[in-house]
Amino acid sequence: MKGIGMMPENRRKPMAEINVVPYIDVMLVLLIIFMVTAPMLTQGVKVDLPETASDPIQADKNVESIIVSVDANGAYYVEVGDKGSDPMPLSEVREQVAKILSQRTSRDILVRGDENVDYGTVVRLMATLQGAGATSIGLITDTLPDET
Repeated sequence: MKGIGMMPENRRKPMAEINVVPYIDVMLVLLIIFMVTAPMLTQGVKVDLPETASDPIQADKNVESIIVSVDANGAYYVEVGDKGSDPMPLSEVREQVAKILSQRTSRDILVRGDENVDYGTVVRLMATLQGAGATSIGLITDTLPDET
C-alpha cells in the first residue's frame, strides 16, 4: 500500500564504485610532464676542469658549499647547493658571496675554473672572494685518467 508521503518502491541503489578512468588520465598527463621537465632540471655551467693528481677534500655533509664557476668566456656563476645562477659580473659575485657568508660563516667556498680561462681571471675571482669575507677557498679539478 502506497501512501502519499512515502518513497516509491522502485528506488535505485546508490552506486558504490569510483570511476578511476579520469584519475588514470590525469596520472598519465603528469607522468609525461615530469618526463619532459626532468632533463631540464639538471642544469649547470659547462666548464672543462684542469686535470691534476690530488687527493679529494673531506667535505662536511651538514654544510652546503658555495661553488663559484668561471666558464671559458670568463663569465662568473654562483651555486649554493642545487641552486645555480645566471652569468654575473665580479662585483655582483662579491655582493652575493658576502650576503651568504654574513648568514653563515662556516661555508666552504670552491672555485671551479675552466682550464682555458685566463689565470688572471681566476686570481681576481679568488681575491674578490677573500674581500667578501671568505677564509677558506678551494679549487675543483678533475682527476687524471689512469695511464695503464
